[in-house]
Amino acid sequence: MKVSTPLLRLAALAMALAMAPSAFAQAWPTRPVRLVAAFPPGTPGDVIARLIQPALQAAWNQPVVIENKTGAGGNLAAGEVAHARDGHTLLVGPDTILTINPHLYRKLGFDPRASLKPVTYFASFNQLLVCNPAAEVPSLAKFVQLPSTRLYASGGAGTPSHMAMEMLLATTGTRLTHVPYKGPGPAAQDVMGGHVDCGFIVSSIVLPHVQSGRLRAIAVSGKERSGLLPEVPTIAQSGHPGFDATFFETLMAPSSLPAVTVEKIQRDVRAALQAPAVKTRLAEMDLRVEGYSTQEAQRRSQEDFAKWGTVAQRTQLQLD
Repeated sequence: MKVSTPLLRLAALAMALAMAPSAFAQAWPTRPVRLVAAFPPGTPGDVIARLIQPALQAAWNQPVVIENKTGAGGNLAAGEVAHARDGHTLLVGPDTILTINPHLYRKLGFDPRASLKPVTYFASFNQLLVCNPAAEVPSLAKFVQLPSTRLYASGGAGTPSHMAMEMLLATTGTRLTHVPYKGPGPAAQDVMGGHVDCGFIVSSIVLPHVQSGRLRAIAVSGKERSGLLPEVPTIAQSGHPGFDATFFETLMAPSSLPAVTVEKIQRDVRAALQAPAVKTRLAEMDLRVEGYSTQEAQRRSQEDFAKWGTVAQRTQLQLD
């Protein structure tokens, strides 16, 4: 039977449309890729981006340009990437941009969760509950007995250290007075100086001071103990099962980026993270390589958004 020319054309068009997403993914990228880092050089997300940059350039056969755009808890970088329409601009930053910030910042001019989607979780990191040795807090059991007049430090209002501590206080029924600082470094310095008793501070900052004896490590915020401080228990292991304040360094993309392209990026990033030199360097920073699939990252983001919403409601904190 002879097939008419219009039918042949329709069949060809249908085949072309079916193959288009795959072809687009194979062609991507067609120009240099921008990784916009939401925090300054030397912070974990920035370090990860620079470690995997050579491998991504080789895989994509295009330059990968890393730009740092800091401010507003990562929201400035997030806004730039959310509004990008070139298909070649991605965001590097903590998962808190999608899980905590939407609860705290109500006047952003864009909806992070509608405008951005997680591509993968590079690595997980924890906060470490540390105290000045003179505060005489040798354990979590002693910590929860502290009176409300005692002080705790954080790296700033709404940061992971603040939110993790508020989750801990709610879990244990403890009441302490919050002293926010402009970053985890200054917070750690004042705990060491005895101006503040304790703090939940990102482990990569306080590890050297714990190892030197200037700070006492009480507990780890996440589900896993630190590979660099294996003797320090998690909060869950210290009598509060189910407690989990794990955070993630994340790669995000505009929601408009096609799913097939997002999946290609995730595969290439995951492969880059498996390089022994990369894993060794991240382990030295107390970062655990993850390389989540896009589906896993999106599921975890939804779960943590709900979890941190409960904490944000308890603190009644608004940052704009």
